[in-house]
Amino acid sequence: MNTLPPITEMERAYLDRDATYNGVFFLAVKTTGIFCRPTCPARNPLPKHVEYFPSAEAAMTAGYRACKRCRPLEWDDEPAWATALLDDIKRDPTSRITDSDLSERGIDPATVRRHFQRRYGMTFHAYARAQRMTGVLEQLDDAGTLDDAVFESGYDSHSGFRDAFVRMFGDTPGRVRNGRCVRLSWFRSPLGPLVAGATDEGICLLEFNEQERLEAQCGALRKQTGIPLVPGAHRHLDTLEEELMSYFAGSLREFTVPLLFPGTEFQRRVWEGLLAIPYGETRSYEQLAVDIGAPTAARAVGRTNGLNRISIVIPCHRVVSKNGTLCGYGGGLRRKEFLLNFERSIHE
Repeated sequence: MNTLPPITEMERAYLDRDATYNGVFFLAVKTTGIFCRPTCPARNPLPKHVEYFPSAEAAMTAGYRACKRCRPLEWDDEPAWATALLDDIKRDPTSRITDSDLSERGIDPATVRRHFQRRYGMTFHAYARAQRMTGVLEQLDDAGTLDDAVFESGYDSHSGFRDAFVRMFGDTPGRVRNGRCVRLSWFRSPLGPLVAGATDEGICLLEFNEQERLEAQCGALRKQTGIPLVPGAHRHLDTLEEELMSYFAGSLREFTVPLLFPGTEFQRRVWEGLLAIPYGETRSYEQLAVDIGAPTAARAVGRTNGLNRISIVIPCHRVVSKNGTLCGYGGGLRRKEFLLNFERSIHE
């Protein structure tokens, strides 16, 4: 799916240095090999020399380097209009913001759809609907009545509400009431948006927001836990966000947020072995296999390493090939290279 605005729109945005497009797209200059934010103060390149990307990591994957003036890797900014929409939803999850409402605010509904699809893996309306249903779940957990939930979520009938609830949570309100669920939240990072999930036991998901891998990891997590995944807030997510900010600022080397990583006994041994690799260091698959007491299982260790659902915190990026070269990483080799170089620079 193309998540970029039309080229003419992006060209106008970077020529005008329009800050409302920061985070919506990045432009790369073919003649210099550098990519920038739309508001970069450097002299504007000729349009024929420009290539556009939906994220900083996409530009890196294509081989471009980050600009040292506008520093596009520091954070993948949320546009001001998107922040305002998110604040509105947080303030009143039951509100329904239509395309007409967006247009009245001077926001192109297509731009909103592309931005939310790229960053959150769903349209703006789907995101708002998920937040609304999550509020309903919390209300039911707090002993609210089904009639209240139907009325406050804006549905005209119990049947319409029940159908929407089942589509979101995979079961009826009565069976999900007081049930566990994985709360999902989206974080910014220098390497692009991250999707995190938490239960009361701990963080169980931290993955880069790329649809194919994210869907696979969410599906595996849903199968492992047997509970629905829904957007929402959680104290462990708050802690994780703070610790990730400190990690990328270079002031945190060891995460303390509780973790939940269900799996087989062997898988847990591998993931616990990853947690034991010191910050700024690496291990080969063979070394990791020895460390966990399975010296002949290097290949199985490699497969399990790739199944890790809690990126960065469980540092699967610290595993390299026997000769020290980079090998597979679910988030992409350029992200792995960035993380290793970043940790080494801080460690030294």
